[in-house]
Amino acid sequence: MTPSGQALLVARPDFAAIAQWLERGARVLDLGCGDGALLRYLWQARAAPGYGVEIDDDSVIACVSNDVNVLQVDLESGLSLFADASFEYVILSQTLQAVHHTEAILREMLRVGREAIVSFPNFGHWSARLQVALGRMPVSKSLPYEWYETPNVHHCTVTDFEDLCRRLAIRIRERLVLHEGRPVTVMPNLLGSIAVYRCTAK
Repeated sequence: MTPSGQALLVARPDFAAIAQWLERGARVLDLGCGDGALLRYLWQARAAPGYGVEIDDDSVIACVSNDVNVLQVDLESGLSLFADASFEYVILSQTLQAVHHTEAILREMLRVGREAIVSFPNFGHWSARLQVALGRMPVSKSLPYEWYETPNVHHCTVTDFEDLCRRLAIRIRERLVLHEGRPVTVMPNLLGSIAVYRCTAK
């Protein structure tokens, strides 16, 4: 792996979890792709060609500078640009909490892709619970924004996400809960700060 790939891995430990689930050379769609860092990493790690969807002007420019294929589309309006089963994997990486129409996005991901991979900061982590108990909105590495500037509209926990998957008849194939880059297997909803899921339609 290149030095830039190693740096990305340190900055975003969920990248390695996502990469390990991808077949080599698989087609990928990254929703809310930001500057294209994940797509760049997946190309380096898995030779996975992909497209990003992003609405922010500066992020789209960054994608182009990073040689990442990007479409400037508001993913909240749906994925009607893409035909059924256009991709092997559709990824929503730490964007779930900033999406307004959560159910619709998850359904569209599984229409457009064979599998959906979703990662998000776990609002159930003990430090978030403690800050709320002390009367403050949580701020942490995985939830870095103050309440008045956050782009997040729907915080959720590991348990919340799994409940939603059951309600939408989404099958969870694999789950990895992390804290500071290390897997958490004991009480993950309490001790994990980032959750990563691989899902399919039932």
